[in-house]
Amino acid sequence: MIKKSFITILFLIFFNSVNAEEIKKVGKYKDWETMIIISGEGNTCFAQSSPVLQAPKKNSRDARLFVSFRPNENIVDEISITAGYIFNTKNSITAKSGKNKYKFDISQEGFAWIADNKKEKKLIKTMKKGSRLMITGYNQQGSQTIDHYSLLGFTKAYGMAKKKCS
Repeated sequence: MIKKSFITILFLIFFNSVNAEEIKKVGKYKDWETMIIISGEGNTCFAQSSPVLQAPKKNSRDARLFVSFRPNENIVDEISITAGYIFNTKNSITAKSGKNKYKFDISQEGFAWIADNKKEKKLIKTMKKGSRLMITGYNQQGSQTIDHYSLLGFTKAYGMAKKKCS
């Protein structure tokens, strides 16, 4: 599965097991940052953010939202999330901003993606216009979590990630 290679990259970033020379922070733009992973298999560029608010508050998790570009694999505008746990398969994972709602179709090893690139492009448009994105997910026990992401700085971080991998 094409998502498998990106899972490996995300785990490496997430758990800081990649050498500093291989991950380059390009810039910080308010609540978002742009990073590049330089490898022999081709560069991966992405914008990422952490939640500004999580519910339930008592359960702190290392959640992230990513928009990635992997030119060697012909991947552009790939939106992925992790909530800091493995999602259950009975409930939907959704992103909501204003009246716009998007469903994540694929979940694997604690990460989730939207399968349709057209939907990803629509969500990116929504993120550029919005101020907040709420990701709702469910853990293995069926408990709901909601991660609130600020969209301040998203457009610049996204634009820089796209530029660096074009």
